[in-house]
Amino acid sequence: MKPALEYILKQPEPFKRMLLEVQVLIENTLPRNELFYKWRLPIYYSEGCPVCYLNVNKKKNYVDVCFWTREDFNIHLDILVSENRKFVKSLRYFKSEDMDGKILIECLEEANRTKKKGYTA
Repeated sequence: MKPALEYILKQPEPFKRMLLEVQVLIENTLPRNELFYKWRLPIYYSEGCPVCYLNVNKKKNYVDVCFWTREDFNIHLDILVSENRKFVKSLRYFKSEDMDGKILIECLEEANRTKKKGYTA
């Protein structure tokens, strides 16, 4: 089994279910993306460029879907969480009901549109 998929499947509930829901949305929205495992996290790449990564914070009980928000990434900035991260913002989910598929898809499409090689602006 690939390490990125193993990361997802080994998470306790409700994190595993949320990650699987996010994974389905990502892979249906951006079917050409590839899932890799880097820095001990699942990361989606498109054409060799990072698009988003998934992170579980068990201490604070949430799933983060993180995007590299470069200067031309300009949607949903009012709801994306930065927490002092310079190049990354995330959609944060504490439960499945928090997920808004439309917003996630729009952020995925924007991250794919603004992708660049590397991890900084």
